[in-house]
Amino acid sequence: MQELKIREEDEFIKLGQAIKAAGLVESGVEAKLVIQDGQVLVNGQVETQRGKKLTGGEKVSYKGQEILIIR
Repeated sequence: MQELKIREEDEFIKLGQAIKAAGLVESGVEAKLVIQDGQVLVNGQVETQRGKKLTGGEKVSYKGQEILIIR
């Protein structure tokens, strides 16, 4: 499982930004589409809001790949 650290100066990272930063998708447009399509899970639940705020401790899954959001 890959870890993605939230920048010190930020309180959260948005779901779309997180999957793009982790390299799970190529672009913001692709992130938007796969999230809206219900292909991304946050803590095992389908999440369709690309602006969902991740504050640390969440596990994000897409196509068998997982990232852990850390502070």
